[in-house]
Amino acid sequence: MKKQPAIGVETLHMTMRFGNFTALDDVSINITPGSFHALLGENGAGKSTLVKCMMGFYQPTEGQMMVQGHEVSIPDPKAAHAHGLGMVYQHFTLVPSLTAAENLVIAREDAPHRIDWKKERKALDAFMATMPFNVPLDQPVNRLAAGEKQKLELLKQLYLGRHFLILDEPTSVLTPDEATELLGMVRDLTQSGALTCLMITHKFREVTAFADEVSILRRGKHVGGGKVSDLTTDEMAALMIGDKSFARKADRSGVRGDCVLSVQNAVAPDRSGLKSIQIDDLKVAAGEVVGIAGISGNGQMELLETLTGQRPLQSGTVTVKSEPFHATRSEARNQKVRYVPEEPLHNANAPKMSVLNNLMFRNFDNKADGFGLWLNKRKMASRAADLVDAFNVKMASLESPIASLSGGNVQRATLARELSDEVDLLIISNPCFGLDFSAVADIRARIMAARNSGAAVLLISEDLDEILELSDRVLVMSEGRISYETPIETADIGVIGGHMAGHA
Repeated sequence: MKKQPAIGVETLHMTMRFGNFTALDDVSINITPGSFHALLGENGAGKSTLVKCMMGFYQPTEGQMMVQGHEVSIPDPKAAHAHGLGMVYQHFTLVPSLTAAENLVIAREDAPHRIDWKKERKALDAFMATMPFNVPLDQPVNRLAAGEKQKLELLKQLYLGRHFLILDEPTSVLTPDEATELLGMVRDLTQSGALTCLMITHKFREVTAFADEVSILRRGKHVGGGKVSDLTTDEMAALMIGDKSFARKADRSGVRGDCVLSVQNAVAPDRSGLKSIQIDDLKVAAGEVVGIAGISGNGQMELLETLTGQRPLQSGTVTVKSEPFHATRSEARNQKVRYVPEEPLHNANAPKMSVLNNLMFRNFDNKADGFGLWLNKRKMASRAADLVDAFNVKMASLESPIASLSGGNVQRATLARELSDEVDLLIISNPCFGLDFSAVADIRARIMAARNSGAAVLLISEDLDEILELSDRVLVMSEGRISYETPIETADIGVIGGHMAGHA
């Protein structure tokens, strides 16, 4: 592969204020040429603000940026690109209906109005010959696997001449094998001197396996870092959270009980309306967590919507404790079924309503809870305050809109509402997506506590680490079917990843 120059970037005393709020406070970080540098920090630590300043989306209040030892001005992303800086975002920025080759060519600033494909294809073939990996250039993007799309995003930046890349949670939609392959390729490029990489991630496994150096932010400040080989994951976690306390990981206890949830021969239309999902046999017993792993788009959303009454069954049955279940509000209350869907701010709460009102949605009209026809605001406030204290929800006041809370606190508030009394079945989807280290630890501990108290838990998650940590049994969903099942004791990450990718 033809060697291209990697770029070194340094921020000096970078500060960003939004009114009276300081999002970034005197941050100085040096990313040396040819290094694979990880950026760690909880949500709100300043990671996104820092890289947006580096890429010209924000203009820092104070501080400078150096590229190759020279101070530069980055007024906008175009200027960042001119200095060889690029960014691969968490979500794909490709045009799905166009081929990979078309996506590459139209990304160029000098893309011609009328494209000479013979000439362009010759140039693309020459470029691809210098790359350590390949993608099918003639395939429409919507036919590519997630791993291929992420490779194409990386190729696009290299094709455009960027030799310093910021990767924002680059493996969130990939299988373990795809993630290992992609990050291995990035590491090879850095080691060859062709690329410098700054990767935002929450996964310590990715940091220890691939990164050379790490910088850690907390509350807008750079609090530490250095060579990854000199730091343990416990030391990195301690720097991330400081003196904050979070729930200790819950131990497994109790015994598996009788079957609570049973899904038999269930068929439902998928989101396209052209295909169906089919769940032949899914059971979850009291006192166990059944984790459903899979790459996004393989029917997990449709399964959740079927179980929550948002998507009708074409055939088959869903039962809870041997009784037919159609997910009506009265059935969920009587059968003690609780739901925590993905993105609860939008799917389980009313964003503009207060924390108090959102906490009371499930029980405000329940006479058994002491409410009933007339709203008892005093009793509601007292109950909500107890839930906030019990679940460590941080907020300005109970009257604050729930949308004003951080992602972790929205999730805690939703769990507080759903786990506030006896639960026989908890159905939960991607509970920790995008949350920081301490919020993840707290929420996973709450899920395990529900399981240990005898609840049946169906966990749908695209985070395989989460599935492996919490589950008693692991199921894999691929192309709308349950394609694999294993008890956690014999789970093999390679086998699970193969089934997730559909080629086991």
